[in-house]
Amino acid sequence: MSERVIPLLDLRGGARSITLPPTLGHANGLLNDTRGRPLRDLRISVTDRCNFRCSYCMPKEVFDKDHVYLPQTALLSFEEITRLARLFLMHGVRKIRLTGGEPLLRKNLEVLIAQLAALRTVDGVAPDITLTTNGSLLQRKALALKEAGLQRVTVSLDGLDDRVFRSMNDVDFPVAQVLEGIAAARAAGLGPIKVNMVVKRGTNEHEIGPMARHFRGSGVVLRFIEYMDVGATNGWRMDEVLPSAEVVRRIQREFALVELEPSAPGETAERWGYADAAGRFDPAQGEIGVISSVTQAFCHDCNRARLSTEGHLYLCLFASQGHDLRSLLRAGADDATISAAIAAVWGARSDRYSELRGTLAEPGRTRVEMSYIGG
Repeated sequence: MSERVIPLLDLRGGARSITLPPTLGHANGLLNDTRGRPLRDLRISVTDRCNFRCSYCMPKEVFDKDHVYLPQTALLSFEEITRLARLFLMHGVRKIRLTGGEPLLRKNLEVLIAQLAALRTVDGVAPDITLTTNGSLLQRKALALKEAGLQRVTVSLDGLDDRVFRSMNDVDFPVAQVLEGIAAARAAGLGPIKVNMVVKRGTNEHEIGPMARHFRGSGVVLRFIEYMDVGATNGWRMDEVLPSAEVVRRIQREFALVELEPSAPGETAERWGYADAAGRFDPAQGEIGVISSVTQAFCHDCNRARLSTEGHLYLCLFASQGHDLRSLLRAGADDATISAAIAAVWGARSDRYSELRGTLAEPGRTRVEMSYIGG
C-alpha cells in the first residue's frame, strides 16, 4: 500500500470579494448560471465543529486537540443567516439544508430553525427545511427540532457493526445511540428520514447487505455514497472507491430492485425501489438511493449553493474558493445590494468538477474541506 501524504491547508480565509453589477436587478426566482442551472437548494453550515473524527471528513491527525476552530465572532449570527436565506429564497431557492460540522453542536439551533421556518419562497410557500446530522445528539433534540419547524433529517451512518462504526467515527461512539436517535426522529415526525452511508472499499463495504436488510420496510430511505475526493486532508484514493453500480449489484443478489424516477430536478441520488413478486415497486418495502459523484457525474443539473459557517458562498462541493457575503452584511449593505451580489456570483457559475475530474491537473490544486461547507 502506498504511503499517504495529507497536506495541511487552511482555506477558510480565502474568500473573494464580490464585484457588483453596475445596476441592481430585481430578484424574480429565475436565476440561472452559465449552463442554465437554476438555484434551488441552499446548504448552510452552522458550525465548523464536529464530535466525530471520520477519516473521510475530519481525520484525527489533522483535526486534533490543537486544531484552531473559527472564533464565535467569525460565525454568521442566526439573524445574518436568516437574512441571507430570505434573499436566496427570492432567487428561487426552495430547500434549505442545515449542515456542519455537526449542526446540533450549534447552541440554540432551534431558534434559527424557527426563524427559517417563518420565511417564504418567491411563490409564497414555506421552504423545505432539513438537517444533516451524525445522529449523536438526535435522541435528545429531535422533538425540539420538530417543534421549531424542522421537517426532515438525514443521518450519517456508515455501518451497523459496532466495531466498524466506532472505528470509522474514530471517537469510539456506539452505533446503538445513533439508532436510538433515528428512532427518536421518527417518533417526533421528522420524516421521511434518510440515512447516508459512505462506502469505503476495504473498510465497510461488507456492511452494505446488513444496512439494506435493517432499513428495508422501515420507512427510512437508505442511500449509499461513493467515497469522495473532498477537501485536502482525507487521503482519498480512487482504489478505495466502490462504484455505486457494484453496490446495486450486491443488493440485487438478495432483493429484486426496480429503478425509480428522480424525486426532483437536480436530485443527486439514483433511486431504486424494492420490487414485489410481480416486479413492481413495493412502497411498503421502500427504496434505496446511490450517490455516484465519482463514477457518474451529475454536474449537468446541479442546483446547489453552499454557505459556509462564516458567510462565504461556495458554488461546488469541490470548490477552491468562496465568495464573501459576510463582509457585505457587516458593512451595512442593503438587501438590494446583497441580492445583486448573490445573482452576480451564481450567474457567472460554470463549475463542473466531477465531469472534469479526470482531466484536471490535480497536483497542487486545493479544495475547501467538507467539514467547513457541509456535504
